[in-house]
Amino acid sequence: MPNSNNEFPRIIQGGMGVGVSGWRLARAVSQAGQLGVVSGTAVDAVLVRKLQLGDPHGNLANAFRAFPLPDIANRIWQRYYIEGGKAASKPFRAKPIFTFPLSASSTELILLANFVEVYLAKHGHAGLVGINLLEKNQIATLPSLLGAMLADVDFVMIGAGIPREIPAALDRLASLQTAQLTLDIAGNSTGEPICTTLDPGEFSLRPLKRPKFLAIVSSTTLAQSLAKRCTPPVDGFIIEGFTAGGHNAPPRGEVRLDADGQPIYGERDIPNLELIRSIGLPFWLAGSFGSAERFSSALELGAEGIQVGTPFAFCEESGIDPEIKAIALRKSIQGDAKVYTDLCASPTGFPFKVADIPGSLSEESTFSGRERVCDLGYLRQMVKTGSGKIEYRCPAEPVENYVRKGGAVADTVGRKCLCNGLTATIGLGQVRTGGYQEPSIVTAGTDIASIAKNLRSGATSYTAQDVIDRILLPPRLANSA
Repeated sequence: MPNSNNEFPRIIQGGMGVGVSGWRLARAVSQAGQLGVVSGTAVDAVLVRKLQLGDPHGNLANAFRAFPLPDIANRIWQRYYIEGGKAASKPFRAKPIFTFPLSASSTELILLANFVEVYLAKHGHAGLVGINLLEKNQIATLPSLLGAMLADVDFVMIGAGIPREIPAALDRLASLQTAQLTLDIAGNSTGEPICTTLDPGEFSLRPLKRPKFLAIVSSTTLAQSLAKRCTPPVDGFIIEGFTAGGHNAPPRGEVRLDADGQPIYGERDIPNLELIRSIGLPFWLAGSFGSAERFSSALELGAEGIQVGTPFAFCEESGIDPEIKAIALRKSIQGDAKVYTDLCASPTGFPFKVADIPGSLSEESTFSGRERVCDLGYLRQMVKTGSGKIEYRCPAEPVENYVRKGGAVADTVGRKCLCNGLTATIGLGQVRTGGYQEPSIVTAGTDIASIAKNLRSGATSYTAQDVIDRILLPPRLANSA
């Protein structure tokens, strides 16, 4: 189905982190005429670990050569690259955990990592490519944006928060002016904003293309607020429902649980599309829209198109470990693929979709057998102490450490290390003492139950093109396929 407005795609591939939406997936979707999206979440950790695996196909080396700041590229290559790759039994060399203000070396690594992902996704074709970031990971946002813009990223998507300052930051970065973002710091009782800043002028860059910005929201009120209060305004919205994978917004009002302990969502949690249409900005619907029938209904509701995550997450080009993909597909074929909306899993406190995959952190025995370690730190909360010092704490870190920093023991119950778990899901899990391998955690939307419908007759896997073809079929033909 052609798009009447060629500025915008009909299908946006979800930006699934960590590394699930890597450059290979984004490139495949973009080459198919839709919006391929790379995930910028923890992309610096993904880069340094891939360098330590030896870059066997030379893709990273090509992107490093294209980076406009060669001194930075050379320093990072020399620091992390291992010729032939590290031994499987050896741990990955760690990178520094972010602290505020960012060190020069962390800033350089974030810049380069985001550039590499977008550059490789855009290489060799003229399709559109976007990047997806988490509002929660605020310290890294500005260098992430600048790195992606150095590779001429076309769209920026940010969710899991209120990204009110992003449009202005994009304007300033594009014109090589200092940009700033206000940090969310618990205990900042003075009310004085604490900001992170980045001056692109430090890097002797050319003026940059300003990408379009799409805010990922789950409520009508937030969409209306961003439309009114952002200067310049947002370019559109992705309206994400509670059946989507990853983090979900909590139910509005009193939280009630079903018999399995999952939160119950109701009418108040469904955005008012009539009011959203009245804003006058393009929007895409997300959360179990990965079928021809749901795509058609989205267009009838006035959407520009849809965002699709889960079907792409298990296609050949995604970053998920092939063995995990095979398990998920087998479960889908057997009618046994399930996700659980876990109120405790995420250190952020937001509900988080966890897929039932054997050997992953979805199993209590695996979760309880893992030693608590916090050595990546992307979801840590910044806390201002009484003395004015900023500390960092995460309810998934060792309990005694969290309590020592002023956290409550109750907040640590059931918390899973998403940073290490999601990194393991893409085959880059850390090796611990004694050869213990960090277990994975797999997130997906409720569409995981139907991913097998993307398989062609006799096939055991499917491609990103298969997903797109199935969505763009007329609903009548798709239902008979």
